[in-house]
Amino acid sequence: MRGVSRRSTTTVIAPIAFGLLALVLWQVIVVGFDVKPYVLPSPLNIGGQFTRALGTIWSGTRVTGANALVGLLLGAVVGIVAAILSALVRVLDQLSIPVVTAASVVPIVALAPVLYTMFGAGAETARQLVAAIAVFVPVYVNTLRGLRQVRPVHRDLMRAYAATPWQLTRTVTLPGALPFVFTGLRIASSIAVISALIAEYFGGPVDGLASSITSAASYSNYTLAYAFVLGAILLGLVFYCVTLALEKLATRHRPTP
Repeated sequence: MRGVSRRSTTTVIAPIAFGLLALVLWQVIVVGFDVKPYVLPSPLNIGGQFTRALGTIWSGTRVTGANALVGLLLGAVVGIVAAILSALVRVLDQLSIPVVTAASVVPIVALAPVLYTMFGAGAETARQLVAAIAVFVPVYVNTLRGLRQVRPVHRDLMRAYAATPWQLTRTVTLPGALPFVFTGLRIASSIAVISALIAEYFGGPVDGLASSITSAASYSNYTLAYAFVLGAILLGLVFYCVTLALEKLATRHRPTP
C-alpha cells in the first residue's frame, strides 16, 4: 500500500513541479531578455489578465465546453455501440474498417465549413458534430481492441453454459474491456476540446474561446489572447481529469489480474 501511495504521489507531484519550473523559467527568460509582450507575454502578465477578464473567459469556456461535452458524449456512445456490434458481427467489423479509416483522416479544416452550410452558421450543431467525429475514432478503436482481449477459456466457459453472444458481451467481454474503453475516453476528452476550438475558427457564433482568441489577437492584445488560451488549457485539463476520475471510480472494484 505504501508503494502504491508513494507512486501515486509521485505521479501527481512530478508534473506539477515540472510545470512550475517551466513557468519560472519562462518568466526569467521574458524578464531577463526583455521580450516584448507582442512576442511572448510573461506568465505573471497572462495570469493578471486572466484574472481581470475572468468573466469573459468563463462565458467563452461554457460555450466551448458545452460543445465539446456534447461531442464527447455523442462520439463516445456511437463509438462504444459500434465497437460492440463489430465485435459481435464479423461482417460489420470488416465493413467498418474503411469507414473508421476515413473518419480518422477527415480534416476538421474542411469539415467545419461544410457542416456550417448544412446546419446554419448560427447553430452550434456543426461544432458538436466535428467534436463527435473526432472522438468516435479513438473510442471505437480502443473499445474494439478491449473487446478482443477476452481469454478463450472464459469465452468457452460461457458457451458451455449456453450463454448468448449478448450475455457473453455484457458479463465477460465488456467488463474486461473497461480499461481500454477509458483509455479511449481519456484520449478523446482532450480531442473533443481541441476539435470544438478548431471548429470555432471557421464560422458560427462568436461567443466561444477560439473566437475570443482571434478577436484579441486581431486588436494586438496578445496578453489577453494568451489568457483565453489559458482558459482553453484549463478546460482541456478539466475534461481529462473528470474522465480519469470516472475511470478510477469504475475500475476500483475490478480485480487486478
